[in-house]
Amino acid sequence: MTSTHLTTIWIGGNPITYVDQGPRDAPAVVLLSGWCQDHRLFDRLVPFLSDDLRVVCVDWRGHGVDRSPVPDFGYREQAADTIAVLDDLGIDRFLPLSHSHGGWALMEIAERVGAGRVPRILLVDWLMTPPAPGFAAGLAAIQDPSRWVEGRQDLYDVWTNGHDHERVRRHLDEEMSGFGFEMWARSCRVIADAYAEFGSPLQRMAGLTEPRPIKHLFSQPTDPAYERAQIDFRARHPWFDHHMLGGPTHFPTLDVPDKVAAEIRGHLVRD
Repeated sequence: MTSTHLTTIWIGGNPITYVDQGPRDAPAVVLLSGWCQDHRLFDRLVPFLSDDLRVVCVDWRGHGVDRSPVPDFGYREQAADTIAVLDDLGIDRFLPLSHSHGGWALMEIAERVGAGRVPRILLVDWLMTPPAPGFAAGLAAIQDPSRWVEGRQDLYDVWTNGHDHERVRRHLDEEMSGFGFEMWARSCRVIADAYAEFGSPLQRMAGLTEPRPIKHLFSQPTDPAYERAQIDFRARHPWFDHHMLGGPTHFPTLDVPDKVAAEIRGHLVRD
């Protein structure tokens, strides 16, 4: 895991790694991965942005260059670490984009810093509806040391959906699989607890103190009922929108980065 653009700083006793590319005086885009991922999730997206935008990718604690075990943490700590990095960099207003269940931390960030600092939000392939029984069972399996590898593979199979995309395969086999049982089990527990706390990401968005434009970009699931749930939500919350990207997998920043970049540029608020 090497990059000439990687920096590590200490926040609250934890080393936090981040990437900071692009003109320092340009509008800032902050990219947040899901659990058991790092900044490499965005390595095909950043080149579409960094010529004229400042792009910051913040790794969660325990997810950066230093993979030493860390005390337990969840989305609140992820949010606090990210805000501390951005404060240290002097970044005030920014457009955040999160992948998958990094969205729980993004919502916490948005709530804490307010709409003045985060006026718009982009979410990528986050399961918007309450967890189906199969997904809930998978979260439980990955928390079981005797079943976690099998449970993780079940997720990989859903995410790839029968497609053999070279960069996605490497992301799964090398990058995500580089995390062990402890982090995978923690991620599934935190995700399950967040669903229990909020009901669903749609309900979490509806509970923001300051509503603001939010757009969900996704390729999975393709079930029409899933899109219908988002259409119905938008009818009650006109600040929400969604767009099906049509990519082959759960990882649009890797398999259709040009489409994600276009959405980012369309969502920017420039001074």
